[in-house]
Amino acid sequence: MGTRMKKWKPLLAACALAAGLAGHSMAQIVVGQTVGVTGSAAITVKESMQGASLYLDFVNAQGGVGGQKIELVVLDDKFDTKLTLENARTLIEKHGAIALFMTRGTPHTQGIVPLLDEAGVVLVGPSTGAMALHKPVSRHVFNVRAPYQLEVEKAITHLNTLGVQRIGVIHVDDSFGADALDGALNGFKAQGTQALFIEKFDRSKPDFSAIAPRAAKLLPQAVIFIGTGAAVVDGIKALRTAGVSGQIVTLSNNASGGFTKALGDQARGVVVTQAFPSERSLNYPVIKEAMNLAKAKGIDELTPAMVEGFINAKVLVEGLRRASPKPDRARMLAAMEGMRKFDLGGLELSYSATDHSGLAFTDLSIVGSDGRFKR
Repeated sequence: MGTRMKKWKPLLAACALAAGLAGHSMAQIVVGQTVGVTGSAAITVKESMQGASLYLDFVNAQGGVGGQKIELVVLDDKFDTKLTLENARTLIEKHGAIALFMTRGTPHTQGIVPLLDEAGVVLVGPSTGAMALHKPVSRHVFNVRAPYQLEVEKAITHLNTLGVQRIGVIHVDDSFGADALDGALNGFKAQGTQALFIEKFDRSKPDFSAIAPRAAKLLPQAVIFIGTGAAVVDGIKALRTAGVSGQIVTLSNNASGGFTKALGDQARGVVVTQAFPSERSLNYPVIKEAMNLAKAKGIDELTPAMVEGFINAKVLVEGLRRASPKPDRARMLAAMEGMRKFDLGGLELSYSATDHSGLAFTDLSIVGSDGRFKR
């Protein structure tokens, strides 16, 4: 864990440098990223950025794409929807980005879709599994991860097979929370059950002082917690303090080492859904590739968030290669929609004009006593 933490500072310094140099470099392919480097999602964001940098640095060290290096310009939106839109506009209009990459947050990503359509700029690998970004197809959004709804349904099905039926749901009161809640309701319906309770909390000012005691009184066997980073950490701690002893389940957007570290002693036993293969699975060549590049940089261990960043970067680079030798916004769109059966390394991804969904991979993990995710 310490090694990963040490690596974040140079990563962010490099991002800042890229932002400062954008527009002044020659023979560069400019890609923009607006993401919450600070704010409530930061603990997972930093790891996904680190994973992406493993692959982008490798590609650039090999000469880039078509002789042009990829310059990733990162702007911190502090996980604020208004700033996400402002940053996206700056990246497109000022920095001339031919693509945007790995935004974070459902309402944040949905908020920039009209701008993407207006400018003809694709977004590759948004770090959100909102169904609204899958169906109907958003012309310029290319998802890599599976929808959250599939994750929640899988979790409820698994709990039901274990005889767990008294399941409550606590969700953030925004489009992400509403989307994942729909998945939960679908899961309950498929199992012929109902939610024990449904509670929601404010994204900007999460407060669990009333929610946690109400949940505890109902004696849930499990609670599905839909939210991001620090808010979920605080919420889980509040539930345990209030006396909730049932299984806690949260989604893959919290699948990071930073998340489990922030939970401390409360992390053990938390179930986290996953949208990518295990960071330790040697059955997937893409994981072995990421492991090798990480070790070359002195990083001892991958995290799920790093795997997501790495795989997203592979999809981005493949799109740029197919858009070469002179990649621009229009060529990038055509290249992404023309991507068929792209082998990421044990995972196959395809897009078309009518399907921008990417992978359908979902899995479950549980946090062990060492803070690592067990499959």
